[in-house]
Amino acid sequence: MIEGVKTVPLKLMPDERGWLMEVLRCDDDLFMKFGQAYVTVGYPGVVKAWHCHELQTDHFAVLTGMAKIVLYDGREDSPTYKEINEFFAGKHNRMLLRIPPYVYHGFKAVGTEECMILNIPTEPYNRSKPDELRLDPHNGPIPYDWSRKDG
Repeated sequence: MIEGVKTVPLKLMPDERGWLMEVLRCDDDLFMKFGQAYVTVGYPGVVKAWHCHELQTDHFAVLTGMAKIVLYDGREDSPTYKEINEFFAGKHNRMLLRIPPYVYHGFKAVGTEECMILNIPTEPYNRSKPDELRLDPHNGPIPYDWSRKDG
């Protein structure tokens, strides 16, 4: 696993009224600080990648559907430099995924329905100076093929 990346299984608590799932609490070991919370949606097969942050740490939880979330360690001083991790998260595998700064990440919905991801980053979005570095998801320097892998 890429240095600094952590996963925590999330427990869905159903009852006859519906269900509840805690995602991140201020008394969790994984909690660092609160910047903001937002939701992003990916349509089936559409890649939303690559980007990383210089300052913020992201905390992803897939709320609906299933997503393939891929990480690439872009930190030259990291023991896991250039390592790639794949996570299949969502309704069949509930987890919270912590993504540290300078770890490039992206996702796509897998299956036939869109996926909805809740992100709780440590920093609020700065519209005048976004904390984002971006790379092309298909023809950039990260050696990753986003196509479906059967078998």
